[in-house]
Amino acid sequence: MKKLFPFLRPYRKESILAPLFKLLEALMDLIVPLVIADIIDRGIANGDKVYILERFIFLLLLAAVGLAFSITAQWFAAKASVGFATDLRQKLFDHIQSLSYSRVDTLGTDTLITRMTSDMNTLQNGVNMVLRLLLRSPFIVLGAMVCSFFIDVKSALVFVVAIPILSLVIYGLMALSIPLYRKVQAKLDRVLGLTSENLTGVRVIRAFCREEDEVASFDFANEELTHLNLLVGRISALMNPVTYVLINVATVVLIQVGAIRVNAGVLETGAVVAMYNYMAQMIVELIKLANLIVTINRALACGDRVAQVLDINPGMEFPEELISHATERDGAEDNQAASAADAVHFSHVSFCYEGGGDEALTDIEFTARRGETIGIIGGTGSGKSTLVNLIPRFYDVTEGAVEVDGINVKDYPKNGLTDRIAMVPQKAVLFEGSIRDNLTMGLTGVSDEDLWKALETAQAKEVVEGKDGKLDAGVEQNGRNFSGGQKQRLTIARALARKPEILVLDDSSSALDFATDAALRKAINNLEGDLTVFIVSQRTSSIRNADQILVLDDGKLVGKGSHDELLKTCEVYQEIHASQFPGEEVQA
Repeated sequence: MKKLFPFLRPYRKESILAPLFKLLEALMDLIVPLVIADIIDRGIANGDKVYILERFIFLLLLAAVGLAFSITAQWFAAKASVGFATDLRQKLFDHIQSLSYSRVDTLGTDTLITRMTSDMNTLQNGVNMVLRLLLRSPFIVLGAMVCSFFIDVKSALVFVVAIPILSLVIYGLMALSIPLYRKVQAKLDRVLGLTSENLTGVRVIRAFCREEDEVASFDFANEELTHLNLLVGRISALMNPVTYVLINVATVVLIQVGAIRVNAGVLETGAVVAMYNYMAQMIVELIKLANLIVTINRALACGDRVAQVLDINPGMEFPEELISHATERDGAEDNQAASAADAVHFSHVSFCYEGGGDEALTDIEFTARRGETIGIIGGTGSGKSTLVNLIPRFYDVTEGAVEVDGINVKDYPKNGLTDRIAMVPQKAVLFEGSIRDNLTMGLTGVSDEDLWKALETAQAKEVVEGKDGKLDAGVEQNGRNFSGGQKQRLTIARALARKPEILVLDDSSSALDFATDAALRKAINNLEGDLTVFIVSQRTSSIRNADQILVLDDGKLVGKGSHDELLKTCEVYQEIHASQFPGEEVQA
């Protein structure tokens, strides 16, 4: 939680003025019982109506000044808490964006969403309440005790005994509830994860008639959250009755002691009424403090969860500038010339996902020359997507090295690879906005001509032309107003608009028919320049004309060569091709 304090520094003035004005308001409240005592002992006792009216006007003045102090304090507290939460939320979002794929995979999107939303809102509310009430309530309690000593020392001893006992009760309940609030937020992560999973996979769930099972799973997680909330709620609920009982006992003792001393002629009636009012103020403030402590407990738990994310190392380090090793592949001129012509080189690369156990890729070795088209094929889970994700350094290799243009990917600055490489992932993702916004993501100064050219190459021109507004046509969230094939073509056009040196198509034409897929590949092959293309596909027809085909099986490179060569030498490729073209003879 200490890590979050620096986010309040820009609001130091507001963080000081908010509790200061609250203390001034509390001071007005502490004066009120003394004025009432004065009215009873001097005004009512002497029958002085003018004095009573003067004191009444003074009470109204105290109320007006106190209200002004309260509104001012609330304004400063709101400004500080909202500003604090805004800055922290931005920092958290920026930090999440900097996390490597491995870190995001480990954390999970559900817990990150919870910490960005629910935890941040709770934390903001906690800061607001702390600035307004954390000092005010103790100030009223201690101030009431001090004022009572000025009235009568013996009667004030009741305050001296009651306050420590109340403090111990509050502290004990707080110590019990803080760990439980952390568990509540963890259970909330689980419920949110199930909700997200069900909403995104609702079609699959209904297709397999799994509604009842998913409802049962959600009910179980929801029940766990409910039971934990009830437990921590019961503990927190003890705060009010316990404090009420203790305060009422103290009030009874105070009235008894005061009455005896009034009968003895030591105290006046107004003094006893004043001390009773101070005790009543303590009741109100301790109830506020009890509720505040519940809020603080939740805010502390949420603050720790946010700080945990900020403490996570991004997982990758990037140099400030490109590090070039002219002799990295050692010495000879022919090796240097070969390196200059290589677009991508995998040197004995192995990779294992964090916490994954077995290696996803093992000892991968190949070279892609500039201008070549590389096809990648293999069974489900063979490591195809993992391999292409290593090229733009979405993950760091466990062993070996990946080189782009003869330079290790780890030697590129943060945007050095993404400026050269355009990636079209398996799942086509469009963002809410316009088609133009989606095509120009991360780009500036792109002409409409370039965008239409990219759309034409991606076989998406007719899709855009058929929309009202053309390039400025609206795109709904997740691109739900486009079909799967349309979304895939638009994401390919977005990649082509960058005019990359390396284009990676990670099974990004799976929703396209054979004719459109063929037209897309032909258009990409006809692009000007030495564009290196990686095509991940389940279809041998999509990669049969590639300059080089990589065949993966269980993370290992079991075949490498052209379509005709692999039909003769690679059993895995033969099986895949035969399953798709059963009528075509395969020459072993």
